[in-house]
Amino acid sequence: MTNFPTRQLGRTGPVVSAIGLGCMGMSGMYGPADDDESVATIKSAVEAGITLIDTGDFYGSGHNELLVGRALRDLSRDAVELSVKFGARRGPAGEWGGNDTRPEAMRNFLAYSLTRLGTDRIDIYRPARLDPAVPIEDTIGAIAEQVQAGYVRHIGLSEVGVDTIRRAAAVHPIADLQIEYSLLSRGIEDGILDTCRELGIAITAYGVLSRGLISDSIGTDFAENDFRAHSPRFQADNLTHNRNLVTQLRTLADRHGLTVAQLAIAWAYSRGEDIIAVIGMRKRTRVTEAVAAIAVELSADALAEIERIIPVGAAAGDRYAPAQLAQLDSERR
Repeated sequence: MTNFPTRQLGRTGPVVSAIGLGCMGMSGMYGPADDDESVATIKSAVEAGITLIDTGDFYGSGHNELLVGRALRDLSRDAVELSVKFGARRGPAGEWGGNDTRPEAMRNFLAYSLTRLGTDRIDIYRPARLDPAVPIEDTIGAIAEQVQAGYVRHIGLSEVGVDTIRRAAAVHPIADLQIEYSLLSRGIEDGILDTCRELGIAITAYGVLSRGLISDSIGTDFAENDFRAHSPRFQADNLTHNRNLVTQLRTLADRHGLTVAQLAIAWAYSRGEDIIAVIGMRKRTRVTEAVAAIAVELSADALAEIERIIPVGAAAGDRYAPAQLAQLDSERR
């Protein structure tokens, strides 16, 4: 696609497509996925004009980076901006083992990511979570050394709060903060978004479709290894309540000739020039749907109606299970 809308990642980051491709779901977080279709989806996204590709070294314990690397072999490396998260430890059975963002650990993670991705640099590198045992200044300072060495182009953050953002930005310019932001998750509007705007840091918003909840169909039976099987928003009465919200949103979407997912993407796109929505997609049809949403300009009346249907705090249930929520520096007030 030509003339695909672009936005800059903060004052110092690269110019990227106005929406990005989130690849996590291609590696089992939401049930089985087809590797060939996943690779085809990455290629289709880039061909459509999406340049921001987001992954994490712990997605599928390296599987996701291998998929992205496989797709990159048939694409121009200069056509994409690779965003990579590091620091989350996993065991051979897929179990989680906390976070490790020590400088020496970061260098090890980085070396393996470069190999799996088949590239000589990562465009935006970020710790996936704040490691309470490691000062953020140490982590950012160590990544800054990799910027100087040419292995990393820009530094990002993920799911951190105001104090951490300020401390990190004092060490090195921060391109963006990756954090959940959607109609059902608007916590960043309470301080974090204003801080990022003050410091010239963009928001790469994930979870814009609330892990498939804001879609034209969502099941109720999830496999044990599916994130949603343990997410409070997908449990019993919470799921019923949240699905009712989406049903009301769907009525509005129908009036505008949109899918409910497109309406949610268009809403995120409308929140500011510093918001880049990272949309999780596993199939090429989803790329077509997401790309079409960027052409939608919601009127003031439509935005007001969305706000009426889903006001701040309308969702039932937290966005993560308690143990995971406790690891989020962004949730500490």
